[in-house]
Amino acid sequence: MSVRTRFAPSPTGYLHIGGVRTALYSWLHARRQGGRFVLRIEDTDLERSTPEATAAILEGMAWLGLDWDEGPFYQTQRMDRYREVLAQMLAAGTAYYCYCSREEVDAMREEQRTRGEKPRYDGRCRTRSTARAGVAPVIRFRSPDTGETVVEDLIHGRVSFQNSELDDLIIARSDGTPTYNFCVVVDDWDMGITHVIRGDDHLNNTPRQMQILQALGAHVPVYAHVPMILGPDKQKLSKRHGAVSVLEYREQGFLPDALLNFLIRLGWSHGDEEIFSREQMIEFFQIDTVNKAASAFNPEKLLWINAQHMQRLSPEGLAQHLRPYLDAQGITEASLAQGPDLSAVVALLQERAKTLVEMAEAARMFYLAPVTGEVKDVEKHLHGQGALLESLLQHLEVLPVWTAAAIHSAIQELAVSHADGKMGKVAQPLRVAVAGRAVSPPIDGTLALLGKDETLARIRHARSWLAGG
Repeated sequence: MSVRTRFAPSPTGYLHIGGVRTALYSWLHARRQGGRFVLRIEDTDLERSTPEATAAILEGMAWLGLDWDEGPFYQTQRMDRYREVLAQMLAAGTAYYCYCSREEVDAMREEQRTRGEKPRYDGRCRTRSTARAGVAPVIRFRSPDTGETVVEDLIHGRVSFQNSELDDLIIARSDGTPTYNFCVVVDDWDMGITHVIRGDDHLNNTPRQMQILQALGAHVPVYAHVPMILGPDKQKLSKRHGAVSVLEYREQGFLPDALLNFLIRLGWSHGDEEIFSREQMIEFFQIDTVNKAASAFNPEKLLWINAQHMQRLSPEGLAQHLRPYLDAQGITEASLAQGPDLSAVVALLQERAKTLVEMAEAARMFYLAPVTGEVKDVEKHLHGQGALLESLLQHLEVLPVWTAAAIHSAIQELAVSHADGKMGKVAQPLRVAVAGRAVSPPIDGTLALLGKDETLARIRHARSWLAGG
């Protein structure tokens, strides 16, 4: 049987990293096995589901490159199918109408608690043959009373549930709408899902879903319940830890492959390796080697992994990822056309930048000349350095070739004569003059890329605003 996995988010909020990791594991298992990956939108919660959340899920999956082979399927478009299966189960006696009111069920459970029993529905409507006037019934699944239901989980191992502890689950509400556990079962059955990979908060739902599948005579898939992702403090992941929309990571300048690399390592390993290409993830990943313990989110590790992926891309490839972030810096196509080659700028910045946002901010100086310098940097490095700027102009104007090596020699020569041989005392004022701030790539490579005319023009401009005119 060909492997078929699915990712089934609810569009009641953003797609966060916990959901993305589940989607990644499902996608990788299907890709490694040559199977199919199905996307299903579980939108039966009409009050909380929104079109905006659905659009964000699809956009997030597309940005990450987690392409689906079938779907997206929407549960709200499958209501006729759910009603059809409910009717089949009622006819077969594996489901029944329950006319108990909420008050009756609450009283039943309170009596059970008083007797020291586990509160549960006692099945009193199982044998009812007539309707109850004025009461809209729910539909309950007739759960087995004896024996056990065993989940052979690929991550958690053998997990046994006593059937006597599982009461008759409501599978359709009094208004006729099917419940979550029932819809999931019918969907997995109809879509031929062979492997259900999902968060371990669903593990307690699994025996009930297995029982319904068995009652339908359907194939029971293999289950793998993925542990939670915790915050750095080992508490439940929250927004302050990183439980934000996956699209916010795009806004922050993370590469999609780097984010996936980070997430795959939260609970899975392949020797001591840390950095994986997408192809390597598909080759090495095995769902049954995922750790059953929860993993902690580490934002510093994510930044490091992103930097590693940025360094391993070609400058040309990284430049393509960078372009949207340049737009945010006000760098237009016209600016790019008038400045140095973008791939050359990327190559200069590639070793130090941790995010695309950081790289775009650093690239800004190559395409937009500073009007003035940052006040604190001017005060610290450039104030009172008019004579140094004049000497820099004199040394740089006469360079016969404009290369990083020639520029380095000129700065070094000036440092010997004006700054006791300390390169920083020349390089930092020069950096503030041409970049507007005290942080830039190596100054010789920076000036080489800027070009001679632009460099000299910026030094003259800095001399002018430093003198107050």
